[in-house]
Formats: sequence, structure tokens, C-alpha cells
Amino acid sequence: MSGENWVEKARLFAHDRLAPLSEGIEREEGIPPEILAEMGRAGFFGLTIPREYGGSAASAQDIAGVIAAVSRANLSVATHLAVHLSVAAAPIASWGTDAQRARYLPRMATGEWLGAFALTEPWAGSDSQHLTSRYASSPDGFVLDGAKTFITNGGRAHVVLVFATRDPALEARGISCFLVDHGTPGFSAPRHLDKMGLRGSETDELLFENCRLPRESLLGKEGEGFKIAMTALEGGRIGIAASSFGAAQAAMDVMQSHVGPDDEDWKKRALARGYVDMEAAGALVERAARLKDQGADYGMAASAAKLYASQAAFRIANAAVDVAGPGAAGRLFRDTRVLTIVEGTTEIQEFILGRRLAQADLPSRRSPAR
Repeated sequence: MSGENWVEKARLFAHDRLAPLSEGIEREEGIPPEILAEMGRAGFFGLTIPREYGGSAASAQDIAGVIAAVSRANLSVATHLAVHLSVAAAPIASWGTDAQRARYLPRMATGEWLGAFALTEPWAGSDSQHLTSRYASSPDGFVLDGAKTFITNGGRAHVVLVFATRDPALEARGISCFLVDHGTPGFSAPRHLDKMGLRGSETDELLFENCRLPRESLLGKEGEGFKIAMTALEGGRIGIAASSFGAAQAAMDVMQSHVGPDDEDWKKRALARGYVDMEAAGALVERAARLKDQGADYGMAASAAKLYASQAAFRIANAAVDVAGPGAAGRLFRDTRVLTIVEGTTEIQEFILGRRLAQADLPSRRSPAR
């Protein structure tokens, strides 16, 4: 971290610069360019990027803390940042060739270039092994055809990680990942999606029609796309859990400002339940990030944190509406609903955890020590 206190830096930025603009960001449905430029100068866009490419290679705990702090002020801005860091820049840093890293990462570290992650399709959401977007080899590279939907930053990103299959019958083994630059012929973002929440975060449909890509656009090897996607999503779940924790804190801020010593008991009980939910979510996020920093297997911890924190954020926001009425609480209610869906739905996290917990060699399956 080079001695820099990233979390405190993010808290000050969120409080002083972002929070005063938060309502306007949602109302105008966009993040002011000067805010993004300031985040770039502060180094927030380079947290997952190695130092040799202009980033800071920050710890997972610092990254989670930054995302939580930004989310507490505005969840749309945090979503914009988390996608760029976790499922765009990080996979390029991990899987890219030297030439790919040199081309993309320095500009991504400053925020000059934004990244996006295009896995979800109109006919393939959680079932990501069965993509319908197709690619074929050509004499000078590849040809890509297909459609993606619900892609954060999709229309404004300078580089999009696009996943496609060469043969649907191969399922996961047939999927590859491509780096597609903005402005590539055959690539378009024909529709900006209208959402109930996170209205300050751009979400798009993407279309690829006879989109010709050079051979050097392939990230990793052919057939490694599914592994790249799953690895990115595993790390991204810590980011979504951290966003959920920050949103839970924001909802608690709203509730606490509307509950005094003489208020009804039901409001105090709602506050108490929210506090326990928030603290438990924070502990799960911290544990997942710590395991990742230690180089340990953090997959279960990331799923547990994402599962619990996303539901907790929505529960607290729902309670905040009961206590404080619409307004800030209503925005949080709308914004937090999506947290249980992105980076793997609640049901997917339950499936991952249940499958792992059913394995006989896990500590939770062993007899307690005597």
C-alpha cells in the first residue's frame, strides 16, 4: 500500500465530495465527469493494478474498505468502481499477456480507460455455461456474434471483457474471453436499460454483429474463458459484499437520524436488528478479504459474505423506509435490491455454499474437538 491509508482517503472523499452530490447523481442518472476524474487522480481506479503499470496493488482488505466507504455515500458510484476493479482490471492483470497489460492497465489505473465485464445474456444469466454468443476463428483472428445484457459500464467502457463460445455443446470448455475495445466495428450498445435503482450507474445491452477481432484480443487461452469468469466473480463477490456493507451503514445512518430516546419501541427494535445485521455483514466481508490477502481459499467466505451482506443491506433499507419514510431511505431500498442478484444470485451463493459444505473433508463436517 506504500504507506497510504486508502480507506481513510476514501471516507474523506465520500463524505466531502460524493455525499453532497448523491441525490443529484440519481436524479440526473449519471456521475459527474469531474467526480470520476477526481477518483482517478486519487488512485482509486488503480487499486487492483500492479505498481509497474501505475496501480497500487492494494490489499483486498483496503479495496473492500474503499468500496464500502464509497457505497455509504453513493452505491451507483461504488458499482461503477467495483466492476472496473474486480472483474475488468483484475482479470487483465492476472491473465493478460505483457502486451495486453501494457496496453490497458496504465490507462485503467488512472481512470482514463474504464473496464466492463460482459457475461450475462438475454438467455443465459446464472447458467453461464450455456452462452449463445458465438465466436469463430478467422485468418487474422476471430469473428464474434451475439448479445449481452445488464452490463454495467457497457456503453461507456473503453474495454469490455466479452465471453463467447465456439460451440455450445462444449459448455464451459468451449468458452473464451476477448478484450473488445470501444469503437470496434460490429460492436454497439444499442440500448441503455431503465432500472428501478442504481440510476446513476449505466447499464446497457451490447450487440456484436460480425465483430472482427485481432488474435491478440484473446485473454488467456481458448477454452479458458469460463475459468477466467468464475475467478473474477469470486473476487467480485467480496466487492459486492463490501458495497452491501456500505449501503447497510447508509441505511443505518438514515434510521438513526429518525429515532430518538422517546420514540416508539418498535423503531428502537428495528434499529437494533439493523445494527446486528450491519455488524455481522462487516465481519463476514472483513474475513473474506483477509483470507484473500493471506493467499488462502476464500471462495466460501466470499459467497457467505455476499449472501449475507446483500440480504442484510436490503433488510435494513426496508426497515429504514418504515422508520423514516421515502426519500433517502426509498433510494436505498431501490438501490440495494440488485445486490442480491449481481455477481451470483442469492440462490447461486446458497448452491455454492451447500455443495462445499456437503464435502466430508471440510472442518465443519468433522467431529468437534474434545
